Amino acid sequence: MKKYIVLALAMVFVLSIALTGCAPQNTNLILATGGTSGTYFPFGGAMAQIFNSKIEGMNVTAQATGASVENLRLIGSKEAELAIVQNDMSDYAYNGLESFKDGKIENVRAIATLYPEVIQIVVSAESGINSLQDIKGKKFSVGAPGSGVEANARQILDALGMTLNDFSPNYLSFSESADSLKDKHIDGFLFTSGVPNAAIQDTATTSDLKFISIPSDVITKLTEKYPFFTEHTIPAGTYKGQDSAVNTIAVKATLIVGSEVSEQTVYDITKALFENQPELAAGHAKGKELNLADAVQGISIPFHPGAEKYFREVGAIK
Repeated sequence: MKKYIVLALAMVFVLSIALTGCAPQNTNLILATGGTSGTYFPFGGAMAQIFNSKIEGMNVTAQATGASVENLRLIGSKEAELAIVQNDMSDYAYNGLESFKDGKIENVRAIATLYPEVIQIVVSAESGINSLQDIKGKKFSVGAPGSGVEANARQILDALGMTLNDFSPNYLSFSESADSLKDKHIDGFLFTSGVPNAAIQDTATTSDLKFISIPSDVITKLTEKYPFFTEHTIPAGTYKGQDSAVNTIAVKATLIVGSEVSEQTVYDITKALFENQPELAAGHAKGKELNLADAVQGISIPFHPGAEKYFREVGAIK
């Protein structure tokens, strides 16, 4: 009898071990976003909520960062698994250009483009600036050092025949730029972000602003030279005091992932993102701009196999 009891207990022990091995494992991922006053951070939080609620065992944490350049380096060092970046910056990182001349980030893979990120040139109404050429000799913020915003500023200046030496450049984040303009420490700034931008909205409530268009010939030069740029119009009334439409250019916010993340995990993330777009739109206004037709456009780096699998299933990639 004792022999049978021992055997039964042994079988129970083995079965419990087997069942434990079959239990779903939690997947913990860091989603690198941007500054708290920009669009990346709240939008990333809305995406993380979708992933965590729709995918069993998924635990994605949205982390505030310095945005595109830092995010790509975090992917490269495997300190983050997911990130939101400008599509032009992912191209630079993968190919070792611009801010990444010191080394390529070869493990970066694309999931999808999310929404347009618009170049927004904002100046104080009392600055005397009415065109881009008027920033000569002024104090002007071109974004954080080495950021995607700074790269965009240099590209636009080059198309205008100007350089950073033509004015006093300030290398400030979104919130720092907004605060400095409100305090009259700078005359204006350039942002690359979703529209509307919270920092610009906040600044417009206390300061009189002007919104500067990019000349059409400069837009043509930029879109011909850089395929990731597209022509864009900011509708009149988007911001307080903006009485007319603003002609400018845009890149695309893109969700990227490290190549080491499993195909199944990335497939689940991609599927959850697009199948729950209405819920994402309810969580953040930029979610309204997410759509399958545009999701695979503007991507110049390899797709992650998990994302590609989903897009082929739904016909977004043939």
